[in-house]
Amino acid sequence: MSNARTRALAEFATHSAKRFYEDSRPVSEYFGMNVFDLPKMQLYLSTEAYKAVVNAVNNGEKIERDIADQIAAGMKNWAVKMGATHYTHWFQPLTDATAEKHESFADPMEGGVGVFENFKGSTLIQQEPDASSFPNGGLRNTFEARGYTAWDPSSPAFIIGQTLCIPTVFVAYTGEALDQKTPHLKSIAAVDKAATAICKMFDKNVNKVRPQLGIEQEYFLVDEALYSARPDLVICGRTLVGHNAAKDQQLEDHYFGAIPSRVMAFMQDFETEAYKLGVRLKTRHNEVAPNQFEFAPVYGEANISSDQNLMMMIIMKNIAVKHKLKVIFHEKPFDGVNGSGKHCNWSMVTDTGVNLLKPGRTPRTNLQFLCFFSAVMRGVYEHNYLLMSTVASLNNMYRLGGSEAPPAVMSIFIGETLTKLVESIEQLTDKNLTSVTDKEVKVRSKLHIVNQIPEILPDNTDRNRTSPFAFTGNRFEFRAVGSSANVASSIFVLNTIVAEQLIRFKSLVDKNTDSGLSMDKAMMKVIRQFLLESKKIRFEGNGYSEEWRKEAAKRGLKDVKNVPLAFKEFIDKKNVKLFEDMDIMTCREAMARYEVLNEIYVKKLQIEARVLGDLATNHVIPTAITFQNSLITNVKGLKDLYPKDYAETCAMQLRLISKISGYINNLHEDVHNLIEARKVANKIEDVPQKAKNYYDTVLPYMASIRRYADKLEMVIDDELWPLPKYRELQSFR
Repeated sequence: MSNARTRALAEFATHSAKRFYEDSRPVSEYFGMNVFDLPKMQLYLSTEAYKAVVNAVNNGEKIERDIADQIAAGMKNWAVKMGATHYTHWFQPLTDATAEKHESFADPMEGGVGVFENFKGSTLIQQEPDASSFPNGGLRNTFEARGYTAWDPSSPAFIIGQTLCIPTVFVAYTGEALDQKTPHLKSIAAVDKAATAICKMFDKNVNKVRPQLGIEQEYFLVDEALYSARPDLVICGRTLVGHNAAKDQQLEDHYFGAIPSRVMAFMQDFETEAYKLGVRLKTRHNEVAPNQFEFAPVYGEANISSDQNLMMMIIMKNIAVKHKLKVIFHEKPFDGVNGSGKHCNWSMVTDTGVNLLKPGRTPRTNLQFLCFFSAVMRGVYEHNYLLMSTVASLNNMYRLGGSEAPPAVMSIFIGETLTKLVESIEQLTDKNLTSVTDKEVKVRSKLHIVNQIPEILPDNTDRNRTSPFAFTGNRFEFRAVGSSANVASSIFVLNTIVAEQLIRFKSLVDKNTDSGLSMDKAMMKVIRQFLLESKKIRFEGNGYSEEWRKEAAKRGLKDVKNVPLAFKEFIDKKNVKLFEDMDIMTCREAMARYEVLNEIYVKKLQIEARVLGDLATNHVIPTAITFQNSLITNVKGLKDLYPKDYAETCAMQLRLISKISGYINNLHEDVHNLIEARKVANKIEDVPQKAKNYYDTVLPYMASIRRYADKLEMVIDDELWPLPKYRELQSFR
């Protein structure tokens, strides 16, 4: 018997481990070789041009056009020497992906004889890619489609293949943001300004504060042949049907296990290219679900980390092709096992090297830490549903709420030590505002295991994997972000809400000092106020429990269940005012994002529904009928042999025939109802209303179709089943 599945399995058996990008040199000798970073700028730029770039990055100063010509020439000379033939303005439209339009360095010489490499400053700084087909939420019409990309000098240019990629923002003719990077950059500037103002109360030498990000990227790997035999994986990035394997992650033997040889070869090639692009990769390992893995770099400046993460996703896909593998970034490609997240470790660091979220040896004496810690807590509480709404998507909602993914209701975990500290601060009165700093916090003692094992010094916080936003010693870990997302779409909101509270914090401190309080007492008073105001967001228990769901509701913490409803947070009056007051987005830009989120939600569901209908109608049902016909033939043969008692002899076959008929009828009816529900939804012109209708009427039928398809998979002859099964997709030989 030959079908797409058996052919794919035969090809799968021929695939083996092999390296394609091996470099025997020490990493230090080729690290960053494909990045036009500051050391290379010093080699290829004049002193004047180099200083202009540094001032633009550090101080936000504009680069003059004549200087831009010098920078462009140096960048081109380096890129051509590295083998680049083209350049592109690399930007991030509202699709969670990246975009690029390649242009050749080659310009024709006068007289039409030959070409020469040319790259002007005006081209470096600005291009007009049009790119009118990207979602824009009504910010521009087709007949007014001019769009601009503009160079972001704070994120270094890099080479992939033979193309120089220049990170840029993407804006409309009106200057309105059409991308994820623009509000992200604005939010970084907002944090810098607000945080620096507070830092100067402690250290006058602080002139800049940079949000930091460390992004833990989870992903799945699947053999290319098996992947190609699954239309749902190819088109949707996830399996729309498929019964759980008898053994998947129950024994947790894949987690942190020995990395399969094919995967190791892929990882080593990926790491080689990542190091050349200046990414400081630190960790690689097997994740919990079969065929699930993770990489994590050392965390760095938020804008660069965000860009590098998107860069790595491109590199991984390119390298996987060589290894006959497919990288899956979808949050939940397989039902019943862990999904993938993009855990964002976030903090703030001064230009003097101080991590503002790192407690001192005695946290109670670390007033600066408490200022920023309490402001983050207050901001997340004030805008908890907005922050959680930034991770709401069709993909991510399949993942959130189980299997180590946090629930879709915001809470903050801070650990035992900080909980005691916070509670002691909350109990202060105006008369003893500074007494808390005179007492030492009892940190957990050393752990003694056995004589030959060194002493373990526990951190001041434990880990809580059911918390969407957990403090982990010197940073907060935002675990709810989905693996396929551009983290900028969530981090710009986190930056914004923290900046807002930092501004409020300083205003209240100034008000307290004006009333006669000392600076320390004024700060402690506001710290106590912020901690009390944000008390409801703190939760140290099991976020999966039903008790927490009920308790969260009592506290007024909303659970994201209906994704289109969550999108409305972007146009809530309170949040629009926040974006406008902080100079992050205009009302029109916020409304555009709301429209785009709904549009993407509808289109993804439309695609999934169409593919699922095709799988059911053209793959599952015909296979079920074929198997059923073989049973009927078997029954007829037995009836000829045993005409008197054939019913008893064929009891099992007859029950199975009846069961299959029931599943086929239910499946056919659900597909019909799915199509009719889509027809009704598609007639709705208002996009948000259409998204709501898809959520209410289409999704339930999709779940029912999957249920009956998976039941049929378990009763049909294994050799007949046309789609690679979970046990095959989730394995490497």
